[in-house]
Amino acid sequence: MPRHLVLGNGKLLINLDEYLQIRDIYFPYVGQQNHVQGHVNRLGASINGSFSWLSSKEWVIEPGYHLDSLVTLSYAKNVKEGITLKIEDAVHQRENMFMRRITVLNESHEEKRIKIFFHQDLSIYENEVGDTAYFDPEKSVIIHYKKNRYFLFTGSFDQKGIDQYTTGVKRFLSAEGTWRDAEDGHLHVNPIAQGSVDSTFSVQGIVPPHGKGDVNYALTVGKSREEVFSLYDYLMEIGPSLTLDKIDVYWRRWVNKTKINPCNLSDELLDLYNRSLLIIRTQTNENGYIIAANDSDIQHYNRDHYSYMWPRDGALIAAAVAKAGFHGMVKNFYRRCADVLTKEGYLHHKYNPDGSIGSSWHPMIDKEGSSQLPIQEDETALVLWAFWEHYKETGDIEFAQSLYRSLVRPSARFLLQYMQEELDLPLPSYDLWEERRGIFTFTASSVYGGLMAAYSFATLFGEDDRADRYKKGADRIKAGMEKHLYDEDSGRFLRGIYLLDDNAYKKDFTMESSMYALFAFGVYPADDERIVRTMQQMNEELSIKSGVGGIARYTNDYYFQQTHDMTRAPGNPWLICTLWLAKWYVQCAKSLQDLERPHEILRWIHEHSFSTGVLPEQLHPFTGEALSVAPLTWSHATFVDVLKEYTKVYEKLSQNSLAR
Repeated sequence: MPRHLVLGNGKLLINLDEYLQIRDIYFPYVGQQNHVQGHVNRLGASINGSFSWLSSKEWVIEPGYHLDSLVTLSYAKNVKEGITLKIEDAVHQRENMFMRRITVLNESHEEKRIKIFFHQDLSIYENEVGDTAYFDPEKSVIIHYKKNRYFLFTGSFDQKGIDQYTTGVKRFLSAEGTWRDAEDGHLHVNPIAQGSVDSTFSVQGIVPPHGKGDVNYALTVGKSREEVFSLYDYLMEIGPSLTLDKIDVYWRRWVNKTKINPCNLSDELLDLYNRSLLIIRTQTNENGYIIAANDSDIQHYNRDHYSYMWPRDGALIAAAVAKAGFHGMVKNFYRRCADVLTKEGYLHHKYNPDGSIGSSWHPMIDKEGSSQLPIQEDETALVLWAFWEHYKETGDIEFAQSLYRSLVRPSARFLLQYMQEELDLPLPSYDLWEERRGIFTFTASSVYGGLMAAYSFATLFGEDDRADRYKKGADRIKAGMEKHLYDEDSGRFLRGIYLLDDNAYKKDFTMESSMYALFAFGVYPADDERIVRTMQQMNEELSIKSGVGGIARYTNDYYFQQTHDMTRAPGNPWLICTLWLAKWYVQCAKSLQDLERPHEILRWIHEHSFSTGVLPEQLHPFTGEALSVAPLTWSHATFVDVLKEYTKVYEKLSQNSLAR
């Protein structure tokens, strides 16, 4: 189940599903140590003795956010009982605290006795062995802990604290969990449980006809009992409700610190732009690692997850964020890339949020048993390219200088050395989709962009000899691409080539959306006739013709494949791939009329976002429903990138029109 609401501060990330249930709690890193593992943390209510969970049919849920904020604004309506719950959630922008404010609205003509039930189902350190849950009478709170991870839960109804509570065993032998105990509207007190445990507590109050009641729920997270109690005292001193209001003010000011020209864009598109920036912020670690996605349900698909930093994704995200004016948010990304760069000058497949090397399926030997480097070379190259884009946006020469020796020079040296001498192309590596090994147009384009970035940095710092080597390397790559990756007969670029014996190779004519890299990383202008033919063929062959719309990754894409009818759906529509087409249209635009097609694509993206503004990775080609993970950080960053570029081109063309 995708995550409809995400809240975080760079250390603590909490994901909620469409029923407003907590499904993930990541700490102390965004993406590492998920102490819930996707299990449901239920929210329920007893109304005059009639109990139901908010995930049941008795409730209509409308998840959402406050405008321009990482404070939620959701509604749960029980029409039969005449009760509406206005639910606002937030993670503190600095402290490791989550709070939930529930305004109970009695829309009936009778008094209502309300009990709100909160269920906590944790798997601390990502497993259920040896957890403890207990009631602490000192503060009248529930504590879950194991080793150096503590979670303190508390609640109140009209300033009255926990009414009933229990702890117990879950998912072991015949025990389902304490949430079952809540379903008769009462809890049988059990003050402590150990092992595979959960807890449930309730708060209660009376709400008069057409009146309201105020419920607060809070979680503090830390590495010791003392730490979570200190945060609890801090929260209680200010008050959960006032704290939540302050968080709302902070995020509104944060996301609006830079202004974008609205041009002819609707409020809905501008709101999605800001929402995307906020969601990217939740997926970015304080230490700099930018995580691809943190929807833990993907584990059921392949027993792994997306809670890693792929340097490629991170670089493209960081470049988009800098373009939007949020430079400080991604400076640590480049520092971390310099930290983990190998002594040879390349970056590994992916990294955990603490900087350790992530899981991989790239072998170190080929099919013949020979040694090979298990990398995607574009990941190293794109960090260089993005770093120069960052410098162009900021002009921060001191920051650029600080990483020139540790990041730029060794990376560029590797790119120059990792060459197939006879073809003037990069040596084989894995493609950006991590599926096949060869020499690909996307990879070659990114290496060109990386070497040109190194050339620009070397020129900036007066190192003319190095600049000359980097420039010659880039020119060599471009010449190799024109000779071997462009096919005269088809009039377009290839996806790639696969080396055979004696420097012979096999051409891969598979239509591939990532060939947008040819213009995106500066190899050619977008209106070069070869790029035009390539992109036009891509648009024709990869368009989804089922009525859903969008662009597939490549022909016969097997990942989450829903059909073998290539004429209607060569793959599932991916948001980033569709936006790449929009980016090409924007860069080719010569008049305001030429911007209508990319404008249409931006509107299509909005139409396929969740009501909360969350963007998934891909869609079902016949229903348009989200597939794979949501939110995908790359989807949000690509939307930011293309919309921002659209506004700049629109403004320029408008001025040209007025000048005429």
